[in-house]
Amino acid sequence: MKKLFLIGMGPGDEQLVTPKAKQAISISTDLVAYGLYLDLLGNQVNEKTLHDLPLGEEIGRARLALDLASKDKTVALISSGDIGIYAMATLVFELLDLQLQGKENHPEWLNVEIEVIPGISAMQAGSSYVGAMLGHDFCTISLSNLLTPWETIQKRIEKAGEADFVISFYNPVSKKRDWQLNTARDILLKSRPASTPVILGRQLTREDQSVKFITLGELDAKDVDMFTLVSVGNSESKHIKNGDKDWVYTPRGYSKKL
Repeated sequence: MKKLFLIGMGPGDEQLVTPKAKQAISISTDLVAYGLYLDLLGNQVNEKTLHDLPLGEEIGRARLALDLASKDKTVALISSGDIGIYAMATLVFELLDLQLQGKENHPEWLNVEIEVIPGISAMQAGSSYVGAMLGHDFCTISLSNLLTPWETIQKRIEKAGEADFVISFYNPVSKKRDWQLNTARDILLKSRPASTPVILGRQLTREDQSVKFITLGELDAKDVDMFTLVSVGNSESKHIKNGDKDWVYTPRGYSKKL
């Protein structure tokens, strides 16, 4: 069976892996992923052939998955969150596109049946934990300029700020890259108040999860690492308290009807 599942396993909690993803994993012979994701799947990986490629080997991971599937394996290529959001699905289709253009020499890849199975993204997990931060129009922006020029990223931040989107920043910092987040903060402060709610969600839904409630004016890259999702509210997002519980929500305009 020349079958390749592209699976989003969700943010980390095994209970948030969808039934469809679990079924695809159960019938796969080979699982290809970053090792941490395989660990998070627990017993679901038992009796499977595991192919653990480290961070930075994304191209190798995609090639390996296509190669295995083209050899009559049933393969699951697994990413955290949704595999179609800043993840491996786009790389697989880019490789197939190159093959169709004659820029790759793997015609066997084109005989592989591919099924994409979505997962719950980190921004959804973060929003649900704090209430309903994504209750109105929102966007996501990756701050990694490894593959995208900073000038392009900066323009997107500026336009998203002007349009008053709730913004979830992926890849906010890394060991070699720590200045982009503060620059993004300064850009957004031109279009929304310093009191705008911000959540820092680290290792969302996992055992060592932490969520902090701060404001845009307080946002600082030193408080963030590569495992943190940074979500910035729009000019109408509200941080409310009920006893010892904090909530953040973004209204859609129902107040006019209440």
